[in-house]
Amino acid sequence: MKNANYSKEHVLYLKKRRNKSILINCARVGILAVLLTIWELFAQFNIIDPFITSSPSRILRTIGDLYSNGSLFYHIGITLAETMIGFVIAVVLGYAIAVALYLSDSVRKVFEPYIVVLNALPKIALGPLIIIWIGTGYSAIVFMTVLVAVIVCIMNTLAGFISVDKTMLTLMQAMGANKRTILAKLIIPASFPTLINTLKVAVGLAWIGSIMGEYIVSKAGLGYLIVYGGQVFKLDLVMTATIILCALAGGMYGIIALIEKSVSK
Repeated sequence: MKNANYSKEHVLYLKKRRNKSILINCARVGILAVLLTIWELFAQFNIIDPFITSSPSRILRTIGDLYSNGSLFYHIGITLAETMIGFVIAVVLGYAIAVALYLSDSVRKVFEPYIVVLNALPKIALGPLIIIWIGTGYSAIVFMTVLVAVIVCIMNTLAGFISVDKTMLTLMQAMGANKRTILAKLIIPASFPTLINTLKVAVGLAWIGSIMGEYIVSKAGLGYLIVYGGQVFKLDLVMTATIILCALAGGMYGIIALIEKSVSK
């Protein structure tokens, strides 16, 4: 702010941006605090049934119980590992396939209908087949995670490649650049915002895929806790696992947002 290269107007503009950012963050925290307070009060005064809806205090007690018996970080670690592995595989594989499809128009036109159909297919319907093909271990859950996220990664990345400024594309073609050069020098750098948006979408899909996999076949993980809690009517456990999932998904999204902010500079 005190840099002599900044004009007074620019310093004022930066202050306004900082104050606006602080205000937005305070509003986010405030809304969350109000919602949690209302939830707790409604449960305490039996306006809602705490057995069905749980409450923040009951969730905190459940987290304490899971921590005390040593299972909290065990279940979190398993689900987080499955999600991260599936997320990385889906993004890398989806990006590579999108590049291959962009380099060959004929290949893209042949496989595009199949990609659309696979994207529309309810992945949960493949659960029994995945168990038969891969087994009942963690690899089946990772495979489900990849299956859920990879198609969207392909479609979003390919759409970003195709939507690059046609004028710049024509200019490079007029200068004699081949398709690989255009891809490396223009398409990939220009589609960086699309890649970041793809990562943001893939985060949510990776969590969906891992929890779907744990619903089908798992002996540990947050999805397992949700299924087990529902079966024995421990709804505090169900809500606790759900809240932890929200926190982890938000954390992964926040990391990608930080990467976007730092790289964009």
